[in-house]
Amino acid sequence: MDHGNVIIRFSDVSFGYDEDHPTLEEASFSVRENAKVTIMGQNGAGKSTILKLITGELSPRDGGVHIQKGATIATALQVIPRERMKDTVRDYFSRAFTETIYDLDRRITDVLEVVNLSAPLDRKLDEFSGGQQARLLLAYALIQKPDILLLDEPTNNLDKDGIEHLTGFLMMYPKTVLVISHDADFLNAFTEGVLHLDIFTHTVEQYVGNYLVVVEEIAARRERERMRNARLLKDIQDRKDKVNFFANKGGKMRRLASKLRDQIEVAEDEMVDVRPDDKAIRDFFIPAQEFAEPIATITSLRIIRDHAPHRAKVDMILRRGQRIFVTGPNGIGKSTLLRTLATGNDEHAAVTEGVRVGYYRQDFSDLDFGKTAYDTLKEAMDSPLNEKLRTVASQFLLTSNLLKNKVGSLSEGQKGLLCFARFVLQKPGLLILDEPTNHINFRHIPVIAKAIEAYEGAMILVSHVPDFVSQIRFDETLDLGTLKTTK
Repeated sequence: MDHGNVIIRFSDVSFGYDEDHPTLEEASFSVRENAKVTIMGQNGAGKSTILKLITGELSPRDGGVHIQKGATIATALQVIPRERMKDTVRDYFSRAFTETIYDLDRRITDVLEVVNLSAPLDRKLDEFSGGQQARLLLAYALIQKPDILLLDEPTNNLDKDGIEHLTGFLMMYPKTVLVISHDADFLNAFTEGVLHLDIFTHTVEQYVGNYLVVVEEIAARRERERMRNARLLKDIQDRKDKVNFFANKGGKMRRLASKLRDQIEVAEDEMVDVRPDDKAIRDFFIPAQEFAEPIATITSLRIIRDHAPHRAKVDMILRRGQRIFVTGPNGIGKSTLLRTLATGNDEHAAVTEGVRVGYYRQDFSDLDFGKTAYDTLKEAMDSPLNEKLRTVASQFLLTSNLLKNKVGSLSEGQKGLLCFARFVLQKPGLLILDEPTNHINFRHIPVIAKAIEAYEGAMILVSHVPDFVSQIRFDETLDLGTLKTTK
């Protein structure tokens, strides 16, 4: 694709949230008008930081971030801010503009059609499913018609149809798009370049090509670097052995040893920093509470069709060791069912008294963002033991420093790992998992799937990630879209 002038330029940008822990060091790259670019890198490498530097939410410590004069920017966030959840659709979209928009309702209707969502404009945001909220977040950015569209994990919570619709739209979007995502197939469909952030060197490398080609190129380069270093290390060791032999000799032999030392220094300077792979969490096991009675009983479900609630009769008894996979289109009530079970707000879908429930809520709204990560884990334990807590936390890359932080300051991925660490300490009798791979680094997902598959308690799960679901055995699939309902 032909692109125009440079619309974004980073010139030797350095940034860190504190002086001792740099995120970027002298990062330089440029993005041209109408380009579709992926931002990739390890957890904590600074992908979201790049977006915030572009919008001006953050400022570089050194260097410059240059945006084409007059270019407008809009960001589709990962989650709707908590303070906006009680907004109506109309109120929410009105915040996208600094001036009064007299045809706001028409604009909202038009942009919702773009993201394949039909919604009453007076409906509150917290009444929408996670997938519907993901579409609202995208629509919020699109209604501004930005020259630069920034997307942070836009496929989270979207079903297959939603991802296909979004992919098609982005392929046709006539302006610049920068996207952060762990969905390789989604990225490969429309991006044509990659900005690769390295957590170890704090630099940004720019590549041209579709996503999968670039990933292969990076892997091949790392392998070349590894092999080159292996050859250099062997050569260095050979020379060191000769130095040790010749150094104790006299005359010419001692001069030869000095020359070999110089050659060793040159070889060591030629060594390249091989970037180790992103660290994955270690294998873990979620102990299950011993519970002989039925874990949960569901006789009726609340289902949403055409934005109206309906009831569907079912006859389900969930026992220890039983796994149920819940499926259906965005907005039909999957998350509502899981939330109802977890909170006990519906007598027709109830967990037996005494059962400990481990609940992974896709928006983490069941976590207390004001508490520290340490206290969140501590309260999950029957008998809090500091050593046990810290050992489990370290399995999930939750360091001592992170445990001191409030939950609200953690990244979305760290909040997800915190939930799994809590399950290990809690020993639940019932796991309720609502999109448990959202925000999770793809390297962790096979480890999480293995732990869930080995879990011996009862489980009910919602996920739109086929590769993840395929790694877990289920006793029953509950398709809410096929159930007969009554008003």
